[in-house]
Amino acid sequence: MIFETVNSGDALIIRIPGPSLDAHTSPEFKEEIKPLIDSSTQIVLDMSGLNFLDSSGLGAILTCLRRTTANGGKLALCGMQKQVRMLFELVRVHTIFKICATEDEAIAIVASA
Repeated sequence: MIFETVNSGDALIIRIPGPSLDAHTSPEFKEEIKPLIDSSTQIVLDMSGLNFLDSSGLGAILTCLRRTTANGGKLALCGMQKQVRMLFELVRVHTIFKICATEDEAIAIVASA
């Protein structure tokens, strides 16, 4: 899995490749994203490329959040497709993530003190 990354100030924007993050792709996702998550304390996950997310994919995103907070950092999500957002709301994890409509909003969240 190849991630596109962009530095914006101190924030690292990681664009998750699509179209899905599921039981087949989440093990590779977790392995490949780990060094990226560990390289910055201000992480923005751009999810605009994802059309489908299952419980395994959701677990992988939760792992990113846990790892970032364990490193003393902040993580925000942006660019969620409607069906992906619906899963977050269905299992009620939207309350523990900072979910933003745009990259700029997400960068502002992770950059705030």
